[in-house]
Amino acid sequence: MTVEQIYTGCLAEAAYYIESNGEAAIIDPLRETKPYMDKAAQNGAVIKYIFETHFHADFVSGHIDLARKTGATIVFGPTATPGYDAYVAKDEEVMQLGNVQIKVLHTPGHTMESTTYLLIDEKGQMHAIFTGDTLFIGDVGRPDLVQKVKAEVTPEYLAGHLFDSLRNKLMPLPDDLIVYPGHGAGSACGKNMSRETTDTLGHQKKVNYALRADMTREEFIKAVTDGLVEPPQYFPLNVLMNLKGGMDSIDAIIAKGKRPLSAREFQAAWESTEALVLDTRNKEAFVEAHIPGSIFIGLDDNFAPWVGTLITDLKQPILFIADAKREEEVVIRLSRVGYDNAIGFLTGGIAAWKDAGFETESLKEISAEDFATLYEMDPVHINLLDARRKSEYDSEHLVGAQNFPLDFINHNMSQLKPTDKYYIHCAGGFRSVIMCSILLSRGYTKLVNIKGGYKALSQTGLQKTTYTEPVTML
Repeated sequence: MTVEQIYTGCLAEAAYYIESNGEAAIIDPLRETKPYMDKAAQNGAVIKYIFETHFHADFVSGHIDLARKTGATIVFGPTATPGYDAYVAKDEEVMQLGNVQIKVLHTPGHTMESTTYLLIDEKGQMHAIFTGDTLFIGDVGRPDLVQKVKAEVTPEYLAGHLFDSLRNKLMPLPDDLIVYPGHGAGSACGKNMSRETTDTLGHQKKVNYALRADMTREEFIKAVTDGLVEPPQYFPLNVLMNLKGGMDSIDAIIAKGKRPLSAREFQAAWESTEALVLDTRNKEAFVEAHIPGSIFIGLDDNFAPWVGTLITDLKQPILFIADAKREEEVVIRLSRVGYDNAIGFLTGGIAAWKDAGFETESLKEISAEDFATLYEMDPVHINLLDARRKSEYDSEHLVGAQNFPLDFINHNMSQLKPTDKYYIHCAGGFRSVIMCSILLSRGYTKLVNIKGGYKALSQTGLQKTTYTEPVTML
C-alpha cells in the first residue's frame, strides 16, 4: 500500500494518491491531470477511483477531466448532487481498492455533502482518515461558505452538523489514525490551521480547540463561527463549477492560453478583446518597468488566491506577461481557480514591448528609512495606507496609518481620492505592489510604494500601536 500527499503551497491544498496491488485512487485532485496520470503510469497502476470530499470552494477540481481520460469513477459522499456522471456513495459503504478498503464516512458540517474517507489496510486495520475540509490540523472547516450559494443554510446550522460529525464519526476512531486534511495554513477554508499537514487523531484530540472533549454544542458553534472574515469572492463561483461541471479540458485551456503573441499582436488583442493584462513576474521587475494599465500579481507568491480575490469576472479574457518557460504554469494556476480564459502571452516580455516602440511605466518607491524621515516631519498631511489584513493591522500598526486591506480594494476604492498622494505598505512588499498596480490602472497616479513593508518600517523607530477603531477602513 502506498499513500502520498501531494501538497500545493500556493493554494495550501493537499491531494492524495493511494495505491494497492495495481489500483490507484486520487482524493481531491487539482485541475491539472498529468501529475496523477504520470504517477500511476510510472507505478504500472490503473486509476480506479477519484474521491471528492465535497464541492470545493477554493479551487476547481480536476476530477471530471481525470475521469474522462482514465475511465475512473468519481465518488462523492451522501447527499451530493453533481451535474455529471458520478457515484454517490452511502454512509459507511466500503469501496475495494486492490488489497485495501476505503470506507465512506458522511461528515456534514463544512458542507452538507462533506465526507471523510477511512483507509483500511491489507490486514483490516484502520490506517488513516482523509478529512477534506471537515477536520484540519489545529482547526475545522468553516461553516459559512454554503450560505454564499444557499442563503437558507446558515453557519450556525452547519456548525451544529459539524459538531455531531466530529463527535459521532471521527473522535471515536482510534487515536493512532493518521489525519490527512484537505488544507494547511494559508487556506481561507479555516481560520486557525497549523503549518503541519498531517498528524495523529489522538494528538488532535489533545490540541485542536474544536475537539475538546467537554465542549458543549453551544460553545462549539460560537467558537467556529466567531471571527470569520468574508471569504474571497471567487469561492461560490468555484463551488458552482465543481457542482455543475461542463468545464473545458485542461488541455484545451493550456493550448489557448499558451499562444505566443508579438508585441503588436499583444496590443491588438488587448484592444479587440478588452482583456485584462496580468503581469506575473517578480515585484522588482514590475516596479522597474511594466506596461501601463497592467495588473501585477506575481507568480511566486499566493498567485491563484489573489487572482481569485481581485479579478471579479472568471470569464475575463486575460493576456499575460511571464518569465520565459513559465507560461504554461501561469495558465494552469489560473485554471485552478476557474480562470479558463487566458488567451495568450507577450513573447519576449517587456524587452520585446520596448523594442516595438511601446511605452512602459515604473512604480515610485521609497525606502522605509526615508519614509520615516518624511513622516516624522509631517505625519498629519501624509496619507499612509496599510494594505495588510485587518487582523494583521489590529495586531500592530504605525500610528496614523489607515487600514486599507488589499482583499477589499474593489469595494473600498471609492474612499480614496485620485488627486491625493498615497504611501502604501503591506507586510513585506508583495501586496502593496499589487495594490499600487490596481490603483494605477484606475487612474490613481500619485502612489509611492514603501520598500520592505511593515517589516522594514517597524525597525525605523516610528511609533507603533495596536488596534484603534477610527483609522480602520473596511
